[in-house]
Amino acid sequence: MFWLLFGIFLLACFAAGATGGLFPPGPWYRNLNKPSWTPPDWVFPVTWTTLYLCMSAAGARAAVSPDNAVAMALWSLQIALNGLWTPVFFGLKRIKLGMFVLAALWLSVAATIYALLQVDLIAGLLFLPYLVWVTIAGALNLSVWRLNPDEANKRAPANS
Repeated sequence: MFWLLFGIFLLACFAAGATGGLFPPGPWYRNLNKPSWTPPDWVFPVTWTTLYLCMSAAGARAAVSPDNAVAMALWSLQIALNGLWTPVFFGLKRIKLGMFVLAALWLSVAATIYALLQVDLIAGLLFLPYLVWVTIAGALNLSVWRLNPDEANKRAPANS
């Protein structure tokens, strides 16, 4: 049962991650001013693959645990917000709105960790690297917002 659930959670993770293929960074992002500590491009797929494996294992462990309703609801919320950020930031080119999505994602991941820890210690611990990464992503999004104030105040054209 664990492996079936793991596969389902992994599919959910990769569905959220697929938004990266639908809305790639492209020239718009490459031309933005970014902080010197921006990770190199290769770090992102390696990190996300690792995190998605951890998140899937956490979800599967919690799914077979009793009293898991809140943890499962929060797991669902965080993966929905995870999948929303890329279309908002790269698709709509809305830096500020992306920051708000990331803030909501950070809160939902933190809440998910708390709920997971209530049902399965290992599941909760498996989510900790994700919170670290979302913290880094939030700092990067905030830095891009601050370094590109004119771009951050633009609204994407309706046809872009």
